Order: sequence, then structure tokens, then C-alpha cells
Amino acid sequence: MTDLPGRRPPPTPDKAPTFRERLENLRHLGRLVAQIWRTSRSMTSASIGLRLIASLQPVAVLYAAKLIVDEVVRLTGVQPPGPGFLDWWQSGELNHVFLLLALEFALVLANDLIARATGLVDSILSELHSNQVSVELMAHAARLDLMHFESAEYQDRLERARRQAAGRNALLSQMFGQAQDMITVVTLAGGLFFYAPWLVLLLPLSFVPAIWGETRFNTLAYFMSRWRTPERRELEYIRYIGASAETAKELKLFGLGDFLIARFKQLAQTIYVENRSLSTQRAVWGALFSSISSLTYYGAYAFIVWRTVTGDFSIGDLAFLSGSFLRLNGLFQKILLGFTAIAGQSMYLDDLFSFFEIEPTILSPVSPKPFPQPIRRGISFENVGFRYPDTEGWAIRHLSFTLMAGETLALVGENGAGKTTIVKLLTRLYDPGEGRITVDGIDLKDFAVGDIHAHIGVIFQDFIRYSLSARENIGVGRIEDQDDMARIGDAAERSLADAVIAKLPEGYDQQLGRLFKKGRDLSGGEWQKVAIARAYMRDADLIILDEPTAALDAKAESEVFSRFKSLASGKTAVIISHRFSTVRMADRILVLENGAILESGSHEELLGLRGRYAELFELQAAGYR
Repeated sequence: MTDLPGRRPPPTPDKAPTFRERLENLRHLGRLVAQIWRTSRSMTSASIGLRLIASLQPVAVLYAAKLIVDEVVRLTGVQPPGPGFLDWWQSGELNHVFLLLALEFALVLANDLIARATGLVDSILSELHSNQVSVELMAHAARLDLMHFESAEYQDRLERARRQAAGRNALLSQMFGQAQDMITVVTLAGGLFFYAPWLVLLLPLSFVPAIWGETRFNTLAYFMSRWRTPERRELEYIRYIGASAETAKELKLFGLGDFLIARFKQLAQTIYVENRSLSTQRAVWGALFSSISSLTYYGAYAFIVWRTVTGDFSIGDLAFLSGSFLRLNGLFQKILLGFTAIAGQSMYLDDLFSFFEIEPTILSPVSPKPFPQPIRRGISFENVGFRYPDTEGWAIRHLSFTLMAGETLALVGENGAGKTTIVKLLTRLYDPGEGRITVDGIDLKDFAVGDIHAHIGVIFQDFIRYSLSARENIGVGRIEDQDDMARIGDAAERSLADAVIAKLPEGYDQQLGRLFKKGRDLSGGEWQKVAIARAYMRDADLIILDEPTAALDAKAESEVFSRFKSLASGKTAVIISHRFSTVRMADRILVLENGAILESGSHEELLGLRGRYAELFELQAAGYR
């Protein structure tokens, strides 16, 4: 977990981003628009078209109001045709004003309908876009290397990208709204300029201070959000383990509830205090800048009133100009504040799109060679060395051995000896830093990555317990055959998972896990049998079992490996286990220490050496005496 929050003061950028840096961030807006267009061309076109019509509504309504006022003023100077409404109506004097009222009513009604239609289209488009971004995010994450997911830095970047994928949809409406407001400003400013050109020059006085303030606070908010990503990830982690079925037993037995609550409150309080301080400053400065805007508006309003009193403007002109200036003042602030907000959010978009710019390093060659099927000679490690990213020590070094075709090889050693690292290299989740790995003499890098994975069946100790049906839990082992019940049933029978599934109320259609309604959880050993069935589902030439029976009792383990030994005839297999009752059935055993081979041989040969293997075997055997 992260250090206590009090040790991490909130960041204050030494300087605001430069104009060039802001322009570089704005390039992400083009990528966002392209992404929205890909999501739904019809919905995007509809949103743009509706906003274009709506942008012309304000000036039309204001001008209609001006005409109505002028007509009313004119009628007040006309000789009344009679005392009653019918007299006025029959004289035809009201025809024009009623026509103008009908026009204004139609404009207002149309404006409401367009606004509702725009909201509906934006809502649908926003949801479609959110789904599209999530799909693209998952697809890109699937392309990345294992090292990206084993790095805290990349986990922070992924967390920020996920947050932006879900939280930037409002930007869609904001951007389109900005374009709509800009068209409205052009039409209103044209009318205002026609009557009093210099009034347009007053507008910058009302919005420039607000722009500076918003730019500053948007930058601070972004830096604060980015700075606190580790703490936010820790908050989500504590929130999860504090109310999870998987952790409930241990939390209760160890009495960890109060500890986790206190830690959550401490982290949450720190973030809350920082956000509250920033929000308070923003509100105070915003109120000040709003006062400047209001003062500017009423100065212009007073001038328009004076010109009306002197007869330069009609009452209708007064209504039109004051309304136009008020709308322009608000729209100018909205647009420019919107630009700063969009520029600020473009920094957040950088979190999303910069994640898409991360490229995998484990790549398939342009012209891959076919993976040998079956493996005829074997797999060789030739002077292989590897160290994990951002570490100085070698996980393995100068490692050379050959796994013969059809051989079952066991890897033994203490934690950190390099056993799982060998598996990661063998499955090309990582590439060696030194040496090479070959299959039948062909470098592993010469095969397509997907082809390698398709011909290897792997089950790790930390396998996933999918909250899916029993059938799907096994079917994911070979996803293209997930509907092949014969293959699924055969894989379950091989791993002894068929007896587990037979006891479930809905058999292979039974939802597993407790995450969803009517789900049935399994014991650790039962889950492990289901997971092992995935390896059999693949029916690969190379099977790798990394601590595959850790959750099984001795009897179940013996049954699984007796079955495995009989079914693995002709297969090449690698087994990692701390249980010598398991590894003794291997054809050959490699004893690893500090990333190098210490001893090699069969169970009997290694016992005869009276070396490290024999020592570990005797220590474990003594525990059963």
C-alpha cells in the first residue's frame, strides 16, 4: 500500500502548462471526435444537425420579441377602433401582432422540442461511446505484455484510463455545445454590431478574468487527480476487500474491519480535504469574477437605456440589444470557460489516449513459422538470462537445459529460485534478455505469439475462478470450442472435475461463484479440478502445471496425477510443485537455486546424490512421520 497520506503533500505545479503543451493536449480532441464518429455516424450527424438549428433560435426569438414590442408601442399611439377586444379584432389592427406572437410561440416550442431531441440523441450517443471506449480499452489491454500488468506505474496508468473511459462522456456534449454556442454568438454579435459596434468591445472585460481563474483551477485539479492515483487505487482496493465474500472469513477472524475502516477514512479524508480546499478557492474567485462580469453588463445596459431615452433606439431596439448583450455576455463566458474546461479535460484525455499509445514488446514476427505439431525433438534453453523490468538482480542467468519431446520435467526449488520465471519465458509472456529458447531448433521468437499459446496448456496456482457456468469455466481453455460439449465433458473427466459438476443442481449450466444470484461456490480443491480441466480442454502438446494441486488433499492429488501420468503419454509436460510426492513421478527433476540449475536427475538419482534435493525431501518426509 502507499505511504500514509500525510507524507504526500498535494502537488502545486511550478508553472502552468505552456501554450504549446496545451495545443498538444488538444490534439486528443480530434481523436475523441473520430472515436465518437466511429461509434455511430447517424447519431453523431443527428446531434450536429439539431445543434445547428438550435444555434439560430436565440437571435430569431430576440428579434421576434423586438418586433412585438415595437408593434405594441405603435398600437398604443393608434386611435382605438372601439372599447372592446372584438372592435380591435374586427378592425384588423391586431393581425400583425398576433402573427408575431404566433411566430415567437412556434420558435419557443421548436426550441424546446429540439433541446429534448438533442438531449435524447446525446444520451444514446454517450452510452454507445462509453461502451465503445470500454471495448477498445479491453482490446488494447489484451495486447499488452505481462510486464505492463506487473508494474505499479502501468497499473496507475490503466486506472486513470479506466476512469477517463467512464468519466469523459460529458465532454462529447460539451464540445458539440461549444460549436452551437459559437454559431449563436456570431448571429447575436452581428445584430449588436449593427446597432452599437463598440459594445462588443466591452465583452472581453467580463470574461478574461474568469478565463484565467478557470484555467488555473483546471490545471490544479488535474495535477491533484493524477498525483493521488495510487491513493485512489488503494481506496478501491480497501473498499473491495472490506466487503468481499473472498475476504470475509479472514477479516472476521482477524478482526480487521476497524483497521480497514480507519485506513479508508484516513485516505478518503486526505483526498476530501484537498478537493474541498480547491473547490472553496474556485468558488471564491468565481464569485469575484462573476461580479466583474455583472458590472460590465449593467454599464452597457445603462448606456442602451440612455440611447433609448434620447430617441436613438426604439423600445423594441432596447429589448433586442439588452437581451442580445445579456445573452452574448453569458455565451462568451460560457464558450471561453468551456474552452478552458475542454483544454483542462484534454489533459485527462491524455490519460486515456496515452494508454492506447503503450505498445506491446512481445510481438509476432512478420512471417512466423508454424509451431511444431507434435514437438519432435524438444525445447531447449540456451544460456538464458532474464531480469524483470526495473530490477537489477537476475531472476535466472546462464540457464541451459533441454526438455525432451514426450518428457515430464519437474522444477523444484525454494520461492524465488526461478521456477515460475521459466514458465513465463517458455510461454513467451516475457522474452529473455540473454540467450534464446528453441522448439525443435527454432527460436521461440520466430513463432506467432497466438500460435505458441494455442499449443500450450497452462494452469497457474493463482488461476481465475470465473463467475461463469461450469461449462464456460472449462470452455475458456479453448475458447473456439466453448460450445463443444463432448470436448468439455472429456476434459472434465480427465481432470476429475466431472464428479464435482455432477453434484451441482444444474450440472454444466450451473453458475459458479457467489458473485451472481443462484451461483454455487466450490471448495478450493474443486475449483482446482475445474481449472486443470482447462489445460486438458486445450489438448496441447505441451502441458505446464504450476503448483496445480496446492488446494487438493493427498488422496485427490494422487488421483489427479495418476490420471495425468496415464493421459500425458506422448505429451511434453512441465510440473512445478513443492510436494515431492508429486514431483517424484516426473521423468527428470531440475533443482533450481538463485536462477541456476543446482542438481538434475530422476527422483532416485537425486536421492542418491545426497545433495539439496535429498535434504529437502528428508525435511518434508519428516513432517509426515
